[in-house]
Amino acid sequence: MTGAGYLAVDSGGSGLRAVVGSPGLGPLARAASDVPVRTGERGIDPGHFLEQLVPMARAMCAEAGLERLDTAAIGATGMASLGDALRAELPDGLARELGVTRAVLAADAVTAYVGALGPRPGAVIAAGTGLIAIGTDLAGWRRADGWGYLLGDSGGGAWIGRAGLEAALRAHDGRAGGSARLLADAEEMFGPVTGLPGQVYPRADRAAVLASFAPRVGACAEDGDPVAVDIVREAARHMADSAAAVCPAEGAPAVGCTGGLLGLGEVLLAPLDERLAELLPDVRRVAAEGGPLDGAVRLAEDLSAGPLALPSDEKMLCVTSAGGTDVTLTADTRT
Repeated sequence: MTGAGYLAVDSGGSGLRAVVGSPGLGPLARAASDVPVRTGERGIDPGHFLEQLVPMARAMCAEAGLERLDTAAIGATGMASLGDALRAELPDGLARELGVTRAVLAADAVTAYVGALGPRPGAVIAAGTGLIAIGTDLAGWRRADGWGYLLGDSGGGAWIGRAGLEAALRAHDGRAGGSARLLADAEEMFGPVTGLPGQVYPRADRAAVLASFAPRVGACAEDGDPVAVDIVREAARHMADSAAAVCPAEGAPAVGCTGGLLGLGEVLLAPLDERLAELLPDVRRVAAEGGPLDGAVRLAEDLSAGPLALPSDEKMLCVTSAGGTDVTLTADTRT
């Protein structure tokens, strides 16, 4: 058995992924659950979070030969807006159940940032079903969009999929702006489009249903369908606009991109680079080093070594101990 280790967690809409590791040795064991942590009137449910995480963490410790966990990094979707109960109760729960004495609790956009760029100034576009851009100059955090598919997430998978399905319905009706190719793809995927509202509106996972059509839009754009090309190019413009809103104005910042939407490939990335060059001529898009779970691992390893090099924020990134928030552990509070 080795000594103390760390726990890193990425909790999102598709479930929970976790890693245990040891400073200097890196990740030693991994586990995942496809059951998302519940949300309710109090936001993210800390009881359900622990109910899922604790058995997983104990099993990983046994597999990795770790005696205990003294540090944890938790990245969670909804942490910024729905994480009050989690921030209030999770540190004590982790201490009680796993022996964790220090934890960093972060929004998933922050772990996506750290996974993509590490602790350096810049901006990251996290593009999946939704879309959010987050940036830092190492003194504070800025975010743009991430408002959900009804109010924003412009350029994300649900946005692209909805625009593609609208174009399919326009073609069905004989209205301008329609695409016969997208109509054919929509009917192949969903059946007759006259039944499409009944397949979308009653669903609790409407955003995911809409986003499921985004790869079809990307494929049509690759084949030169003009309506699909316009949709994807507009998505790229939205992505770049969000990145420009949060990118630091000084220094040598980088822009990274992460998320499943990047699977659309050059049909999306080429117009994204064009728009970024217009808005941020001195900034270059760089390949993401890793994803959100990699970011949580990086935060856990950095916290094991000492103060974080990233700014604290009450909602986006806070370091806690079993007794509550411990602001002395974050770099921007040192004098």
